[in-house]
Amino acid sequence: MTSEPHPRAIGSLRAVALDAPDIHRLAAFYEQLAGWRPLPHEDEDDWITLETGDGWRIGLQQAADHVPPRWPGQDRPQQAHLDFRVPDIDAAAERAQQLGATLLRRTERWHTLADPAGHPFDLCVNPDDPRTTLMGVMLDCPDAKALSHFYAELLGKPVTYEADGVAMIGEDGAQPVMFQQVEHYTAPRWPDPAYPQQIHLDVRVRDVDAAERAVVAIGATRLDGAGPNWRVYADPAGKPFCLIWTA
Repeated sequence: MTSEPHPRAIGSLRAVALDAPDIHRLAAFYEQLAGWRPLPHEDEDDWITLETGDGWRIGLQQAADHVPPRWPGQDRPQQAHLDFRVPDIDAAAERAQQLGATLLRRTERWHTLADPAGHPFDLCVNPDDPRTTLMGVMLDCPDAKALSHFYAELLGKPVTYEADGVAMIGEDGAQPVMFQQVEHYTAPRWPDPAYPQQIHLDVRVRDVDAAERAVVAIGATRLDGAGPNWRVYADPAGKPFCLIWTA
C-alpha cells in the first residue's frame, strides 16, 4: 500500500474508449445494464460518448474490422477491462447475459463476462450500494509499477496502491486507473487490426505541443495518427492513447 504526493498533471482523463463493430448495439447494452446515458448533440457517425452518472465518460469507437479479445489468453488479449460494482453479482450477471453478454468465469466475489463486442468486464459485489457503478479501468501490462508511475505523471493522479503485480492511481470513487501485470504480455500494434488496441484513454490537454514533449520525456512514443483535435501516442507498454484538445 502506498500514497504518493499528487503529481502535476500533463493532462486529465477525458474518456475511456472501447472499440466495437456496432457502437449503437454496445451503447444500448451499457445503457440497459448500468444506466449510462449518451451525451446529446453528438453528430459523429463513428463515435458515441456515454456518461456513467458517477463521473466517468466512456467512448465507443466504430471499428468495422474489430477483432474481439479471447480472454484470458494472450493470442488475442483483452488489453484492459472495466470493473463494475453491483449489489448482487448473480442477478447482475443474469441480467447482463439477457442483454447479450457472455459469461466467462464465476467466483465468489466477482464474475467475468464479455460484452457484445467481446470486451471482458468484471462484476464485483458491493452489497452496501443498490446502484451499478464503475469502479475503475484496469490496464494489462508487463510491469504494473512502471506503467502506474507513467500514468500518474500523465494524469496527475497519485499512486494509491502497489502490491505484487498490481497497482492503482487515483482515489477510489475518483476515476482510478488500475494496472495488472500479465505474463507473456502481448502489446497492441496500432493501427494493425491483427493486434488491436481494444481500449484506449483520451487525455485532454491545453497545449498539445507542450504536452507532447512532456509525454515523450516520460516514455511515450508518437504514433502515426492525428486529426484536427487529437494525436495518437503509445505508452511504455505499447498501448495507444490520445491527447485531445479544443480545436
